[in-house]
Amino acid sequence: MKQQSYTTKQMGDACEMLIVAELMLAGVPAVKMPDNWPGFDVAAFSQGDQAPQKISVKSRTFKRGRDSCVEYDIKDSSFDWLAIVILPNADEGEPERRVSIFPKSISDVRFYRYPPETKNHDIMSGQIDLIAEILPEYKDNFCLSPTGIVSRSDS
Repeated sequence: MKQQSYTTKQMGDACEMLIVAELMLAGVPAVKMPDNWPGFDVAAFSQGDQAPQKISVKSRTFKRGRDSCVEYDIKDSSFDWLAIVILPNADEGEPERRVSIFPKSISDVRFYRYPPETKNHDIMSGQIDLIAEILPEYKDNFCLSPTGIVSRSDS
């Protein structure tokens, strides 16, 4: 396996900037929030919205198995959207970068939730190698379509 030439902080910052750039190129004004901003990483201003859309960006290198996940607390209301950037890992069989952007309300339903009797009951977990299956319609959803399906009026 090739050793990374960047730190996890650099990877996170780069992925936040990637999301901002892709949103801007899709016609959605966006800005990266300052480091350590509470709750979200990117503010976007999609057409017709009064308030900015708050996006939490999660980045991971592709890995198979249940030990590689994106997690958040279901009670966390500080963000509206989740952007997951999965970086390629040819050793694990994923040669391309994948970006999925979706409303938190969607992952609240589709991600795994730990059983009520566990201490992690409020944690929502999306396994990295299953994101493409869990959220197929939200791949490259840079126009922030709530359904993930871009119609002619969205573009």
